[in-house]
Amino acid sequence: MYHIDLKKPCKAYFIGIGGISMSGFAQLFHEYGFTVYGSDKTESKITKHLSSLGVHIIYGQNASNITKDIDFIVYTAAIHPDNPEYIAAKELGIPMINRAEMVGQVMKNYVNSIAVAGTHGKTTATSMLSHIFLAADKDPTISVGGILDAINGNIRVGHSDNFITEACEYTNSFLKFYPTAGIILNIDADHLDFFKDLEDIRSSFKKFARLIPENGILAINSTTDRLDEITSDLQCKIVTFGIENSADYTAENISFDENMCVSFDLKDKENHTSCHIVLNVPGRHNIENALAVAAIAKFYNIPDDIIAKGLNSFGGTGRRFELKGTFNGVTVIDDYAHHPTEIKATLTTAADYPHKHLWCVFQPHTYSRTIEFLHEFADALSIAENVVLTDIYASREVDTGIVSSLNLKEELAELNKEAYYFPSFKEIEEFLIKKCQPGDLIITMGAGDVVNIGEDLLK
Repeated sequence: MYHIDLKKPCKAYFIGIGGISMSGFAQLFHEYGFTVYGSDKTESKITKHLSSLGVHIIYGQNASNITKDIDFIVYTAAIHPDNPEYIAAKELGIPMINRAEMVGQVMKNYVNSIAVAGTHGKTTATSMLSHIFLAADKDPTISVGGILDAINGNIRVGHSDNFITEACEYTNSFLKFYPTAGIILNIDADHLDFFKDLEDIRSSFKKFARLIPENGILAINSTTDRLDEITSDLQCKIVTFGIENSADYTAENISFDENMCVSFDLKDKENHTSCHIVLNVPGRHNIENALAVAAIAKFYNIPDDIIAKGLNSFGGTGRRFELKGTFNGVTVIDDYAHHPTEIKATLTTAADYPHKHLWCVFQPHTYSRTIEFLHEFADALSIAENVVLTDIYASREVDTGIVSSLNLKEELAELNKEAYYFPSFKEIEEFLIKKCQPGDLIITMGAGDVVNIGEDLLK
């Protein structure tokens, strides 16, 4: 495999440079002095930003874009062997690595490479840990799967030996990483278009844990089912976190303010109170995210007051219970939740958020996930007083006609929950303007483009 040395800049080419992760690493290489080129199908805010930095962007993916002077090429999982640029690179013998391999190669350049894994919460926990390292003046390089205000984007290029990144399990991407420290927030059934079942997913997380060297650390949720199966035979240090008292790091004296933001005392396994944590993000699920990153921060000898300061400074990332604004006295919040567990956590938080009536506008994400969790989706969505459904967001999949949002509407009806379905965003927006009253709360939810509904309403 091609080895990327950040101390030896050369010419790199990104096929699919406009993606949230690809664009971030394109910027990273550019800031390290690499000559960066890349292609994408259409212009976007992301590609415009890269162009403003001096990255060379080409629109349209043609064989002629690939030249002999390119030292290596990075491509996304969406790029197939019949892609003209992919074919041209193979013919010219240019080294090619996929996105996950590229991230792993970057991690090798840092002494401390921290990978945040888990079915849910990766972006939030990665952002929390980043805030702590920034508060500790550790000058980290950061890659996060969302927009983090503290770094004005999704990438920060530091000048230290500290690297923090999300570690996604989909297609076993994180098994190409080289972490010296890791977090496993949770292990749940998801991405069943790739994994066979939950046991297959657990096996993948077990392999991820084994990537951490003897002098490293794994922080893992104490409520993980059959925890010993994941941690047995690990050579690294293992710490557990969770609200349960049996964990190494727990929370006590938990309280919530009027916006459901949480405060608690951080306790260690000796039942010593390390510090008092005050979060500025809502939801009980964020207690475990905070405990996980606090455990890692303590491993790196970051003082308790700095941990508390860093966590307190975190106000959320884009599309994670993000307050978008108000129209006609109606509050609009957007959230990325697209798995039943995430939906349940988000709507539980929203139910306790100040409001008269709660409206959830849900966009199912991928046909395979929708049909696999149809009953679970209905159960989670039933927490909302009112449910509005969009069409399924296909993402990487093709509609075979097996499942639609109408099937989810029927499942909700079985639970005596009336749901509304409209085939277009415009119809949904007109419906909400007509139905919502001052004091109501709308939460747009899903991993696709459902966020546009709330933003259109605010216009």
